[in-house]
This record gives sequence, C-alpha cells and structure tokens, in this order.
Amino acid sequence: MPEMSTKYMPKHAHDENPNPKLLKLLRRITDRAEGKLKGIKTTDPEYWGFACIFEDELEKEMSDNAIDLLLDMKVRKKYAYSEMLAKCKNIGLNQEKAFELLERLSFFGMLEYDYGDKYTKQGPIPGTTYNLEDRHYWIPLFVPGSAEYTNMNTKLMDKHPELAMFFERMTFLPLAGITQMVPPGGAGIGMHVIPVEKAIEMENTTMDIEHISYWLKRYEGHIGASICSCRYGRKKLDEGCADDYQDWCIGVGDMADYCRETGRGRDITYDEAMEILKRAEDNGFVHQVTNIDGENKIFAICNCNVKICNALRTSQLFNTPNMSASAYRAHVNKDNCVACGQCVEYCPAGALKLGQKLCKKEGKEVKYPKMELPNSKKWPKEKWTEDYRDKNRINCHDTGTAPCKTACPAHIAVQGYLKKAAKGEYREALALIKKENPFPAVCGRICNKRCEDACTRGTIDRAVSIDEVKKFIAEQDLKAEHRYIPEIVVASNVGRWKEKIAIIGAGPAGLSCAYYLAQMGYYPTVFEKNEIPGGMLTYGIPSYKLEKDVIAAEIDIMKEMGVEIKTGIEVGKDITIAELRKQGYKAFYIAIGCQGGRRPNIPGDNSIGTYTAVDFLKVSNTGSLSFDDETVVVGGGNVAIDAARVAKRSGAKKVTMLALENPEILPASKLEVEEALDDGVEILYGWGPKEVKTQDGKVSSIVFKKCTSVFDENKRFAPKYDEADTIELNATKVIFAIGQCIEWGNLLDNEKIEFHHGSYPKAEKYTYQSATEDIFIGGDVLTGPKFVIDAIAQGHEASESLHRFVQNGHMTIGRNKREFIELDKNDISLISYDTAGRQEPSYIEGVDKHSFKDPSGILTEEQVKKETSRCLGCGVTVVDPNKCIGCGICTTKCKFDAITLHRDHPEASKMVVAEDKFKHIIPYAAKRGVKILFKGNKDDA
Repeated sequence: MPEMSTKYMPKHAHDENPNPKLLKLLRRITDRAEGKLKGIKTTDPEYWGFACIFEDELEKEMSDNAIDLLLDMKVRKKYAYSEMLAKCKNIGLNQEKAFELLERLSFFGMLEYDYGDKYTKQGPIPGTTYNLEDRHYWIPLFVPGSAEYTNMNTKLMDKHPELAMFFERMTFLPLAGITQMVPPGGAGIGMHVIPVEKAIEMENTTMDIEHISYWLKRYEGHIGASICSCRYGRKKLDEGCADDYQDWCIGVGDMADYCRETGRGRDITYDEAMEILKRAEDNGFVHQVTNIDGENKIFAICNCNVKICNALRTSQLFNTPNMSASAYRAHVNKDNCVACGQCVEYCPAGALKLGQKLCKKEGKEVKYPKMELPNSKKWPKEKWTEDYRDKNRINCHDTGTAPCKTACPAHIAVQGYLKKAAKGEYREALALIKKENPFPAVCGRICNKRCEDACTRGTIDRAVSIDEVKKFIAEQDLKAEHRYIPEIVVASNVGRWKEKIAIIGAGPAGLSCAYYLAQMGYYPTVFEKNEIPGGMLTYGIPSYKLEKDVIAAEIDIMKEMGVEIKTGIEVGKDITIAELRKQGYKAFYIAIGCQGGRRPNIPGDNSIGTYTAVDFLKVSNTGSLSFDDETVVVGGGNVAIDAARVAKRSGAKKVTMLALENPEILPASKLEVEEALDDGVEILYGWGPKEVKTQDGKVSSIVFKKCTSVFDENKRFAPKYDEADTIELNATKVIFAIGQCIEWGNLLDNEKIEFHHGSYPKAEKYTYQSATEDIFIGGDVLTGPKFVIDAIAQGHEASESLHRFVQNGHMTIGRNKREFIELDKNDISLISYDTAGRQEPSYIEGVDKHSFKDPSGILTEEQVKKETSRCLGCGVTVVDPNKCIGCGICTTKCKFDAITLHRDHPEASKMVVAEDKFKHIIPYAAKRGVKILFKGNKDDA
C-alpha cells in the first residue's frame, strides 16, 4: 500500500504510556476494521493524529475532561446544548468551563455542531437567528469529519504537520480492500461526483440532487467558502498541486455555520458560490458533494483537483469508480471530434485518450482496451494503480493518433484549427492554436513544418498546407480590432498571483514562458539585454522571411496580458540574480539562447572583414552593411543560407556559399536552397575552410580544402579532409555560419549551475529545473540551436514548472508529460477523400521577391476552404466508460460539440446515511461474490 510521507515523523507514534481512555475513544470513532476489532496502537494514525491535540494542545485537566465527555457520547449522534451541559456537569464542570471546553473541541474539529430544527426539508428557515441554546453537538467520523477539520486549521497544521499524514492515512486505510464491494453511489461512505450542471441540462431524466444549483438554492443564505483540507494537507506533505487552498470548499447549511464560527471559513452569497464553481470548471476541478447523510442532505460541495484530492483518490487508486462516480458517463461523437486533446488534458480519471478515427486496412476499426472492473472478479492489490496521478496523465493510446499533433513539438491541435477554419470560425481557430503557441503569425512564416512532414495526406498525394492555413488564421491577430487575448485562468479564489517571477531573455522560449505564466495569473517580468525584444526572431531572421511588425504585434498581446518586458538590461552586468532575489523574485527562467557565433580556428579567421553569421545577421537587422564586392559564406545550414541571401540583397556582386556536406545530407532545407539559388547565390559542396588570407589586415581571399567525409562510422560529426586538394576564392567579406555558442557573461556568477558538453547547463528533463532550485533553463541555451517551435514548447512547459515551484507544489506529480504516438500510416483505409490539389499562396503583387520586404502572400478565404477540406481527420478521442467518473469537465473544454454526458447509471444517485452503509454494501458484496464464484474471475464481457 502507499507509504506515508517521512518528512514529518509523528511525535507520538511511540508513546510508552498512552492514555487508555484516548485509545478507547479512538477505537469507537474509527471506521478501520482492524482498529475496531483489535484496538488502536500508538503507531496507528488514529492515535498519533489525535494525540497531538489531546496531549499537546489541551491542558491535561481539559484533555482528561474532553476525553471523558466524548466517551459519554455516541459517534454521529446529536446532543442538544442542554444535554452537553449536563454531561459536562457530570464530570465536574460548571457552565462557563463547559462552554470553554465545547468551544475548544469545536475549534480543533473534535466536535461538530448545528442549530437543530432551524432547518426544514427545503433548507434553512429564512430570517432565522441562531442562539447557543439551539446548538446540537456530535462526534464526527475521522473522514469525512475531524481529519478534514484539523487540516482546515492552518495554524494547527503548521504546528503539527503530522496531521496531514493523519488525514491521508484515514482516507486510505479504512477503504483498502473494501472499495470493490461498494455499490454505485458510494453507499454514504464519503464524497460523490456531481456533474458540471450545463453538461446535463439536456438530459430529460435528471434528478434535482444531480444539479449543483439545487443544493445552493436549497441552502441559500447559509453558504460558506472555506479552506480545502486536501490542498493544504498535501502541501504540508510536499505533494501540493500549486493551487491556492482558499475557498475551494463550499460549505452549506450546518457546515457553513460551523466553519464560519470556528474560523475555518466565511459566508458567501449564491452568486459568489457560482463564481467559485465556474472558476473550478475553468481549471478542470471536479465538483463533489458529501453523501453520508442520506437523501436531501449534504454539508459541502468540494472542487477537487485529482492531483491532491483524498476523496477522488478512493476510486482512482483502487480502480473502483463506484466509490465516487456520478450517474453519468461521457460519450464521444466521432464525426464531430477532431482530437484537439483538450478533454484528454483535463480528464481527472484518465478515461479519455487520443486514438485514431481512420479505420485500419480492410475497414477494421481500432479496438481500444477498457479498464478492468471489480464487479465480478477478485480485486487484489495488483489491480490498484498506486501512481494513478501520473498514469492518468497519459495522452494517447499505444496505437497512436493524428501524426500532425504528434510531430509538432508544441503538440498543437492542428486537426482542430483546420476544422474551425473550414467553418469560417477563425477566432476560435486562433484560440486553439494559442493554447500551445503564442506566436502563430511568426510560425506561419518560419516554422519548419514538421506537422506537414508527418501529415497522413502526404502518403496519398501532398500534405495539407497546414502552415499556410495557420498564417491566414493568424493575420487577424495582427490587427488590434480582431486581436485574440486569452482568458486569464487562475487556480485561486483571491485574484492573480502576487509571486514575482523573472525571465531572462526575450526570445521565443522566454516570451512563451511569460505568456503562459500570465495566462495562469502571474505578472512575469522579462529582462532583455537588447533594446528590442524577440531574441533571434528579431535579430537573427531576415525581414524578407519575417517582418518585424509581425513579431511586435504578437508581443503586444503578451503585454496586454500582464507581461512586463524590460529591455536594455543585462542580468549579470546591470543587475544580478542575487539582487533580483532581494527584490522579491521567487524563481528565474534563463532563456538567453545561443547568441554568439563560432569561428573555425584557422589562420586569419578574425581578420577585418570576417563575421560570424549571428553577428552579421544582427547588424543587418538593426542597420545596414555595404556590400560591393565578393562575399564568401562558410557553412551549410539554414543560417548560412540566410547570411548568403542577406549579403546578396545588400549589394554583394557575388556570393558563394561553401558547405562540408553534399546536397543529399546538407542541413539546410531544400526550399531554402532553392530560394538562395534563385537569389543568385552560388553553392559549392564538399569544402571546408583552411585559411583566410589578408592584405593590410583585411580579408583578401579564403582557402578551402576538400572534405572527404563528414561523419564517422558511428554517424558522429567528424569531418576528414584532403589537405592537398584546395581552392582559393577572392573575398572582401567572409561570414562563418558554422555554429553558435552561449555568451554567459557574468549571469551565473556565484550560482551553483552544473554544466555538460562544455558550456551547456544541466536541467531536469521534464521540469527544466537546474541544480539551483529556483533557476530553470530552457530554449537554445539548454538544447543548442533548434527551431522556434521547439523553444516555444519548452517555454510552455517551463511555465508549469515555475508555477509549481513558487506555489510549493510538487514538481512532477500529476504532470502531463505531453507524449504522443503517431498512428501507423501504412495501415489505414480510406473510403473517400477530397481530391482537390494543395493550395499555395501567390506572391504579393508589386513586391520584389529579391528585396528585404516579405513577398509571400497568404491564402485567400476560398483557398482556405479548399485546403482545410483536404484534411483526412485522422484522430479522435476515445472514452473508457469503465474509468469515466461522470464529472463533465470534458464537456466544458470541447469546442466541437463532440462530447456529451448521458445518465447511464441512475442507480449511482442514491444517497445513503453513513450508519446504513453496510445495509447496502453487504447485499452488493454478496451478489458480487456469487458472480466471482461462477465466473471463475474471468474478465467482464
């Protein structure tokens, strides 16, 4: 079974002389079978959980009186205030002392109370005032009950963090080996999922109790918001989910009054409660209600994050959804579904995964596995999923899903935005793109199109022109009147986060991180040493490929969201990380890129007239260079192509580019090569630099030697040369495009960062956290030069890590690892498809395609309609009804009306009094036992 955290060892776990009366009391309260039958030991959580209250927080005389009083009461039996005074009198307490004891026990959660007959079946009586004499007290269960109440008392928890373990253990031990015998609805054991209300509005057979609004209206006037015990408790165990813990638990009726009067909560209105519920749905939290008091009675509506929720755990860990599932299950309309993955990402139970819509060869549909259920089979520990918080975050079935989403480093919902564009819903399409990529207009111009390389359509004729459609969609984002600014969704009920986060470097990785932090509710600050943000987008990519106003427009959106960008500030020189810490910055994301260029270490490589491509492109993007003679570019990648084309556009009479590789293995893309040749660049293959010759200190020529092989037998870069086979080219300018390097400056002075492969920093694979725990690293500075979309993807992931870190959440538990598998394109069956040819944009009329202005046009709306119709719709979401808990969160994320809830299990809405639970469990367990006997533990049909 899961082990309890060892961070806080219970102080009283090995008491040599435990109070026998306390042990007797705990045996009476516990629901754990072993404790009930054999008694409680000091090593049991019941003891060391309560001992810190009775031994440490209450004076001995009050503690003795408290235990005597509680032993004179039955668990969950209500006693009037007058009866309690009488019981206190029996142990020698006057009314003043009795009241003090009752208040103390209520404050610590050992006693609960309500105001008796001030409630009717319809709810509280309007205008009723409550007096002390109206109170009725009772001993609550451990769970739901005193364990939650102790964990909702932050001062107590800070002093006694072992109470978090007490709560965790008491939600596990009593249920281990029992949950498989529980009938649908949970039999009044704990919490029960209640669906998102708008997800069941169209169902004709719903019951009032299945609607959240019913409960809020029933208790209107007595609604409160209080601390979430699970969020605070798990935080104390270093397993927090990074949510703020305030106000997620909505108490109603008795609970609202009790929490307010014991300092655990505050009163809220019906409308305020609905706002909390809406905020919970935006964050993907599950609504649950208590179901231990029978029909027409609850005391709380919780908004649960499966990463920390002890109630949701009962069904997830034991794989027994009867414990908490609602009467509803999700169903997917395959015709409408586009495998955007939003429902999958938010599903708390891992019931949704991406699969394929296309049939396999011979028209066979893919069959997907379903989780086993304990309805008619034995259920040993091997059937549990102890790491459910991670296992439920798997996105994709092993057989794969849409190749476009899989191949994209940011895993953009390509199929989804193509479908929106096909309907003319361009703003909605843009919203889908920006879920994963805040630079759609930039990427529509310069992306290396891995989605198109993987496109299934490409196996038939030509891939869908995905990037051109994205460029068309993103055009509206460049106009202020049509600009799409994402909604800020904060996992807090008290407003946007106040913690300060610094991002160092305003390139695509840093700005993407800032964008997603802002969307989560932060006000991040980006520090950039250059005068204009954008990094290599601004300073490294020529304007004929990417106009600077495009970059600026997308950055403006980030500023509107709350991102502050401070330019002209070099961290390490103008201010240090240590100084930023003193200013209150809690975490740092270093994304400074590889802003330096490499030289080949040959004679004359630093002469006047030589440049690295990085420096050359930066100068050309910020000013101008005069070219009137011969220029030689050394290198064979896309950066070399950029440098050569810029030199040609800048007036060079002749530009020659020399690469080590032959055309078949040249790193530069074929399209880039074609465009360079069209610009008049001459490309020579199989040559490496040997010497730069000078005259009066200035470049006059460069000598090359023949490259005989580029890679060794292990495919590693290890060029070999024929030193005797050389050529010499006249040149007044030589540009080296043979690699980039990191220029750290003094940025990491006195910081404990570990390095590998020279100057590359080390960071955790999924979190990007460095050896200095508040410093995270990403983008080219971590990986070496890659593509813009790779940096964007890393920035997005880093934002999640920074959020978890500054909110003291666990860095990996429940984290979506964003791993997707491509379907087998060689095993698909296509009955019919649109035979339209691939659409290509025209050049902009009047723009010289050899100038510095971008000559590329965009698709027309008619072309977009034709091109989007070419999408084969490869992917689909698949529901496992055996895992679905019917929360309806998936329906709030789907923008295609593809997923709905249906009331498949009406029996799950039966509410049972906790004391009657065995009246329901025993008959169900008996029927299940018979099934096991006769089925021989075979799989369910």
